[in-house]
Amino acid sequence: MKKIIILLCGILFSTYSFSQRSEIGGLIGTSYYLGDINTSSQFYKPNIAGGLIYRYNLTPHWALKFNALYGTVEAYDIDFGEIRNLSFKSHIMEFSAQFELNFFQYFTGSKKHRFSPYIFGGVALFNFNPEAYYFNPTTLEGKWYDLQPLGTEGQGTVTRSSAKPYSLTQFAIPFGLGVKFSLSKSICLGAEWGLRKTFTDYIDDVSTTYMDHTTLSAEKGQIAAALADRTPELIDPDTNLPRIPNEDGMSRGNSETTDWYSFAGLTITFKLGYKSKPSCFDKGFNYKDNIYY
Repeated sequence: MKKIIILLCGILFSTYSFSQRSEIGGLIGTSYYLGDINTSSQFYKPNIAGGLIYRYNLTPHWALKFNALYGTVEAYDIDFGEIRNLSFKSHIMEFSAQFELNFFQYFTGSKKHRFSPYIFGGVALFNFNPEAYYFNPTTLEGKWYDLQPLGTEGQGTVTRSSAKPYSLTQFAIPFGLGVKFSLSKSICLGAEWGLRKTFTDYIDDVSTTYMDHTTLSAEKGQIAAALADRTPELIDPDTNLPRIPNEDGMSRGNSETTDWYSFAGLTITFKLGYKSKPSCFDKGFNYKDNIYY
């Protein structure tokens, strides 16, 4: 019985200590993309993004953070003067684990160490699904189409049998910087900007070369061919006629680079537990100089 009581007390104290270092909250901000359509413009076409955050403070300098974030990215060739006339929109759902490194000692609820800039990095798993809007002149109807099943660069066709459909779930490396401020005994307010280095070039459904328009239409359908090469929607100023489709094998994107996306915004987290004095279980923390309220 004595051993059981000691074990239960140990679990209780450990759980209490765990809650003291734990924070839960959320992020509200924006998301955007960099890739074959938008090659360099930061914060281009930002969309509302947000999600949940769990942070475990390992020490005053190090924290482990888990995110579940959702956002939308989009881009349009017309904004960059590209005659490809391509465009896309994609919803992104991300789950990530990150380490944060505070430049200064920091702990939510501290009087002395209540502010710090920080950097972060980790690993993420994300899901995306590029779509494009197309107005069909035959049916006179406009509709959003999922691009991956269409095989716009010949994926899944007999003609390009080596081109396989790309996966809509991929890994990424999130990294960035931020700043955090302890507002009260249990509230942390912050702001951060993070980029995601991905290992796919298809967030925008653009990567390699055009496939012959007629062949793609025969194998994947008229809509696939129309969304794969959208230059015929434009008028050639020299002839005043629609532009002709690109030839098979002509460059459609840059396959030597991969796509990126970003989340940026304000964060607010709430410490799960509060105590006026540290316990003997909080090893590694510096509580001198009246850190706690």
